[in-house]
Amino acid sequence: MKFFAFHLMPYAALDPDYDKKYNSAWVTLPNTYYDPKIGHALYNRYLDELELADAMGFDGVCVNEHHQNAYGLMPIPGVMAGALARRTKQAKIAVLGRALPLLNNPLVVAEEFAMLDNITAGRFVAGFVRGIGAEYHSWGANPAESHDRFHEAHDLIVRAWTEPGPFTFEGKYYHFEYVNCWPRPYQQPHPPIWIPSQGSRETIEWASHPSRKYTYLQTFSPVTALARYMQMYRDTAQKYGYTATLDQVGWAIPTYVAESDEIARREAKPHIEFFMNKLLRMPQEMLLPPGYLSLQSLKGVLSAKRGLSGAQHTVDSLIESGMFLCGSASTVREKLEKYQKEIGFGYLLPAIQFGSLPHELTRKSVEMFAREVIPHFRKRDAGAARAAVAGRA
Repeated sequence: MKFFAFHLMPYAALDPDYDKKYNSAWVTLPNTYYDPKIGHALYNRYLDELELADAMGFDGVCVNEHHQNAYGLMPIPGVMAGALARRTKQAKIAVLGRALPLLNNPLVVAEEFAMLDNITAGRFVAGFVRGIGAEYHSWGANPAESHDRFHEAHDLIVRAWTEPGPFTFEGKYYHFEYVNCWPRPYQQPHPPIWIPSQGSRETIEWASHPSRKYTYLQTFSPVTALARYMQMYRDTAQKYGYTATLDQVGWAIPTYVAESDEIARREAKPHIEFFMNKLLRMPQEMLLPPGYLSLQSLKGVLSAKRGLSGAQHTVDSLIESGMFLCGSASTVREKLEKYQKEIGFGYLLPAIQFGSLPHELTRKSVEMFAREVIPHFRKRDAGAARAAVAGRA
């Protein structure tokens, strides 16, 4: 298993009483709630936390894209990835990901990602997403065009990375007489591509296609839904005629480690509940606007996300449902071992900071996870690899 520290970079100083007047921290929450001096401190603090994850031995660090909200302060994730590119030394840097259907010109992503890949000498992972429904409200984009625009933008970017230029691109949404990407990517034919999703069947079928075999990441879902979507990916791969590997599936989940289960629950409680009950909450029509998903995928996502943006969650209910990894290092190790054995995934993306979790607790959890959780799986996986080699001898 490989471990990528994931950061949402929320506006942790948000007045928790905002919801007495506004029904969401997304789209309609006035930006007068934002203090640039606090934002300056938060941005630099969050970069410090991802740099710590690199220093502590995580395999990678992750940033992502959201617009016009207090949930995540990274409308341009390449800015954060660029800052991390020079300060991190070992970890891969994943942008998870750029919302392709929102773009007027996908070539800016081809160029931006190629630059990051060159600066890091190939430590870069390219993430492509459609963006959740709220982004379409913020950006004034048509959600009914989401799938088609995503696929066309993806095809243009990959061709820009892999085909000698200049060449002409004529699509339904994008038209270029000259496609001639400078710089070219450092990794050949292109950086690895990961696809985070809420569980769209179409996305799973597309990502698992033999011409792509992209890593699929399930985000912020109960463990029962995680199991269902991981199996859907494997079943789809089998229908395509091949067996999916562990490296093709991953799980992003808020994670907190402390000295004991009791301490972990007590310290995490106000911050994870603020994250789930306030920052993540939005009206259903904002999360899933008409036309964003097919009827079949809509039913699946609604089932997986039932209660996510409406019900009141507690730290205990979140732990019980598998939506929050929280406890002592031994407890987190045991749960991860169990989940991976039952479900099968090769990447874990712990959201190392959530809601209003302060820096000192984030740092403690990152350090304990790195010292007491990761080495267990490194040793286990190395032993399994040695046994496999011996078995082939």
